[in-house]
Amino acid sequence: MLATITAKGQITIPKAARETLKLNTGDRIEFVFGDDGRLFLLPVTRPVKTLKGMLPKPAQPVSLEAMDEAITQALSS
Repeated sequence: MLATITAKGQITIPKAARETLKLNTGDRIEFVFGDDGRLFLLPVTRPVKTLKGMLPKPAQPVSLEAMDEAITQALSS
């Protein structure tokens, strides 16, 4: 998909991209640069429920104590 930058630095997000991301008028988006220099466009206004299933479940459940310990270790390093 292509888009053109206007003199004011604005672009129109192509309809197919808006539909795929379920973007509507007034929605907010975030531009994020990947480590490889690619630019990602992320919808900010989608419900948190849409994030379910994006990450695999851990092989073993993690206890709150283990999480606290990992946070403490990260902060001390």
